[in-house]
Amino acid sequence: MDALTANARSLEREVAWFSEVLTTRFHAYFMHEGGPYDIHAHVPPDVAQDASPFAAAIREHNMGFDERIVLILTLLPHIRPQALDLLLTANKNTERSYTEFGGWKGKNHAGVLPTCETAVFILAGDDLARRFAVLELFDAEHFFTRQSILRMEQKADGEPFLSAALTIESDFFDRCTSGQQHKPDYSAGFPAKRITTQLSWDDLVLAPEVFEEIENIRIWLKGGAAVMQRWHLDKSVKPGYRSLFYGPPGTGKTLTATLLGQAAMVDVYRIDLSKIVSKYIGETEKNMANVFDQAQNKNWILFFDEADALFGKRTEGSTSNDRHANQEISYLLQRIEDFPGVVILASNLKSNIDEAFARRFQTAIYFPLPDGLQRLRLWKNIFPQRRHLAPDVNLEDLAEENILSGGALINVVRYAAMRAERQGRDAICKEDLLRGIKKEFIKEGRTI
Repeated sequence: MDALTANARSLEREVAWFSEVLTTRFHAYFMHEGGPYDIHAHVPPDVAQDASPFAAAIREHNMGFDERIVLILTLLPHIRPQALDLLLTANKNTERSYTEFGGWKGKNHAGVLPTCETAVFILAGDDLARRFAVLELFDAEHFFTRQSILRMEQKADGEPFLSAALTIESDFFDRCTSGQQHKPDYSAGFPAKRITTQLSWDDLVLAPEVFEEIENIRIWLKGGAAVMQRWHLDKSVKPGYRSLFYGPPGTGKTLTATLLGQAAMVDVYRIDLSKIVSKYIGETEKNMANVFDQAQNKNWILFFDEADALFGKRTEGSTSNDRHANQEISYLLQRIEDFPGVVILASNLKSNIDEAFARRFQTAIYFPLPDGLQRLRLWKNIFPQRRHLAPDVNLEDLAEENILSGGALINVVRYAAMRAERQGRDAICKEDLLRGIKKEFIKEGRTI
C-alpha cells in the first residue's frame, strides 16, 4: 500500500475517534441527559501495526490521548473541515459562538480554524485544574514545538495565550497526508530560497588557509554536537555554528555555502533580505521569526547574502528610528545565537557588520581575490583541454595580466561565448575574451 492510501485509512479512523470525543465533550459540558460524559472512554485507534507515516509519527513521539487530540484537531481544517462544525453552535443568550470553544474564522474558510482554547475545551471542558495540566502541550519545550510539528500563532499582541491559532507545520502535514517530504519554497511567509549547484569542490578555487577554515564548518556539520559532548563542552558552548564570509564580490562565498550543504547532505537556504526588512515597527522581527521558526529543527544552513542590510552597525540611538533599528539588531542577534543549526553571513566588508555579531562568530573567513595561479586554475576549469578555444588564446597570459574574481571571470566567458555564437564561430578567440574583460573592468570602474 502506498503512503498516501495508508495515511488516508489511518486518518479516517482518527477522525472518527475524534468525532466521538468531541460529541462526548458536548454531552458532558451541556449535561445532556443520558451522556456519555467521559471523553477518555473512547480509546484512540491502535497504531502498533499500522504502516502509515501518520501512525509512524504517533509511535515515534509516543503520543498519548491528549497529543493525538491536539494533532488531529490541527489537521482537520485541511482534511475534514466539517468535522468541526459542532463548534459553530451559537449561544442563544449572546447570539454568537461560545467563547469557550475558541477558534477563529479565516478570510475565505467558512469553517472553524482551531486555537489552543479549542484544544483545551475539548480536553478539559471547564475543569480548571485539568486546563492548567493541558497547557504543557503548548510549551516551547514540548515536542510539538521542538520537533516542528505544530506552531502557535498569536494574531494580535496582548490577547490571551490560548487565543493563539494552532497551525500544522507544512513538512509534517505532508508526512501525514501524501507521505512525501516537500521542500519549503519561496513565499511571503517564508522569504528564503533553497540554493543548489552542479559544481563540486574541485571547481572551487580558494587559498589553502581559506579551505582550512572551511574544514572546521564541515566537521561541525558532520557531527559538531557529538564533538562538543566528547570534549565535555556541550554545557559551555551554545548550540549551532555561526560564520562570517567576507571579501570582494565573486570570490566564492555563495558557492562555498552551497557546497558545504551538499557535502553534509543538508539544505542551504538563502534569505531574501529585501522581503525580511520592513519599515513598519515589528515587521522585520516577525519576518525573521518565520524563517527561524521553520528552520529550528531542520538541520538547514541559513545563508544571509549581502548581510550588511540587516546586520549593519548600530547607531547612537538619537531618534526613534535609530532605536527601533537597534532593537531589530538585538533581536536578530538573539535568534542567531539560539539557532541550533549553521548560520552563514556574507558581506563584502567585515567592517560593515555590527561588532556584536562579529564577536559571536566561530569563524570569520576572508575570501580574497584569486592570485595568478588560482586564476589560471579557474580558466582551466572552464576550458578543460582548451575545449572551444581558438589557437590564439593563451590562458597563462590572461590569468597573469587580468585580475578577476571567479564570478567576474564567469561573466567574461559567458560574454565571449555569446559573441562567438553571434558571429557563427565554433571557437572562442582572444578578442572575444579581451572584450569581455574590458566590460567587466568598466563595470568595476577599472581600465584594462
